[in-house]
Amino acid sequence: MEVLKVSSKSSPNSVAGAIAGVVRESGAVEVQAVGAGASNQAIKAIAIARGYLAPSGIDIVCIPAFASISIDGDERTAIKLIVEPR
Repeated sequence: MEVLKVSSKSSPNSVAGAIAGVVRESGAVEVQAVGAGASNQAIKAIAIARGYLAPSGIDIVCIPAFASISIDGDERTAIKLIVEPR
């Protein structure tokens, strides 16, 4: 499954386009975000992606989870959002 990493500076529209493209191609995508700002952008992107995919008859759902990732040698907790068709 492809992983998209989102930061607080990511454009929600750009991330939404990437989510929609991966869902159309592969069927599912994992979106990772560390921090409140990044999580906000990721959630907005998923909401926008729903609008992009709806005219094609694809209804997506989001399954949240935690992931432990390493950034510069430090262990951080990320929000992992698995996006897949319903």
